[in-house]
Amino acid sequence: MKLTGINQITLRVNDLRLAEEFYSDILGIKLDHRVGANISFLRLNSDMLVLVKAETPGSPDGRDIRVDHFGFRLASDAEVDAAANYLEDKGVHMVTRPAHRREGRAFFVMDPDGNLVEFYSMHDTGIQDDSSDIDITIPGSTNTDIQQKKGTLVVAKKTRRSRK
Repeated sequence: MKLTGINQITLRVNDLRLAEEFYSDILGIKLDHRVGANISFLRLNSDMLVLVKAETPGSPDGRDIRVDHFGFRLASDAEVDAAANYLEDKGVHMVTRPAHRREGRAFFVMDPDGNLVEFYSMHDTGIQDDSSDIDITIPGSTNTDIQQKKGTLVVAKKTRRSRK
């Protein structure tokens, strides 16, 4: 098997129109088509984001997360910073601020249903070596993580991400 990419991500949402507003109006992902009143297909180049009206409502305050997160790639670190400012101006819940990571620069927000969404840039050379200005924490991690930094073993306990 030789996979070539991800065809689609499907999210169950409480309010289809509110989710469409977030992903289409705020993030700019084009509405491709709707199937009835309960399914919307949004397209970003060849990628699809499918929004499905949940049969039973979920709570953004709930801790039972079925999708950890998904990310949207931006062309540069500067675009990551600009996107963070734009989303904050739109009133989107910011989970983290932009930070340097091994692969580029990234930050996380929550959509109206509490799904964690990442925006990131990717270095042309891929993942970089550790550096003192690189944030290697993962939002939502509940385990004790062991990281190697400059030859010294560091053990850090991370807290759960806020759902509010």
